[in-house]
Amino acid sequence: MRYGSALREQIQLPGTTPLVGIYDMYSASVAARHYDGFFVSGFGFAASHYGLPDIGFIAWPDMVAFVERLRLAFPSHHLLVDIDDGYVDPEVACHVVQRLERNGASGVILEDQRRPRRCGHADGKTVLPLEEYLEKLNLVLESRRDLVVVARTDATEEEDILRRARALAETDADVVLVDGVRDVEWIRRIRKVIDDKPLLFNQIAGGKSPRLSLSELTELECQLAIYSTPCLFAAHAAIDSALSELKEADGRLPEFTPGTSIGVRASTALLEQNISRHHLPGPRTTPAVRDGEGVSAGGTPPAR
Repeated sequence: MRYGSALREQIQLPGTTPLVGIYDMYSASVAARHYDGFFVSGFGFAASHYGLPDIGFIAWPDMVAFVERLRLAFPSHHLLVDIDDGYVDPEVACHVVQRLERNGASGVILEDQRRPRRCGHADGKTVLPLEEYLEKLNLVLESRRDLVVVARTDATEEEDILRRARALAETDADVVLVDGVRDVEWIRRIRKVIDDKPLLFNQIAGGKSPRLSLSELTELECQLAIYSTPCLFAAHAAIDSALSELKEADGRLPEFTPGTSIGVRASTALLEQNISRHHLPGPRTTPAVRDGEGVSAGGTPPAR
């Protein structure tokens, strides 16, 4: 399957395509029941794989291995992968892009930040000279075959944002991302300078950008929307709450309610769907279940 072409065709359809940020195989397994596109978030991966903030700790072989596991378990999902600055060196960036494409990635996001890098919605970001970034970007574009490439700028000065967005749109990159956009009017200004180049909008809880619905983003002519950390932050809150309750109950587990609680059976059934033999051609009839019931929890999952 040509995963880049599949994502490229999706981008051309009417409306805004959501790609939901996942941080490990379990979060992806849950998200796959609700969405057919993943964003392999650098923020989430740094947090889950290393227990470290998103400031440049990711080693590219770890990310490549993660994408390989994802593609084996989710053969029909879009996988847009955050590769930060391409792991500094342009030659490394090209090598990583080629490895990711062979492992089934649909696309990558390459940013113009200078090290030490920061989350796109954090303070203190600095960017490479535009010409230096464009050289790296063009080498990556030449090294890909079918992969979608999102050109990202983290510029913060108004004049520089528009200058870089225009320059990125003039390359062969498939999509432009200006990260940390602060309001709707800025989205309109960026949309104007990049002409008809597809535009990606990134929103993260507690970040600098406004909370916008897919309908609102469609009106603003944003073809893609990534949600970096909904799974990670939901897990943070749920784990903290569950362990606080366990401590208050003197270590007694909460009462298990078949049909509404998640336990061994539901978790196992979810993960069994990721076994490779379930992805062979032909109909699949195994439902997603909660413990005690053979019914889908949270609606009918997308085709996998």
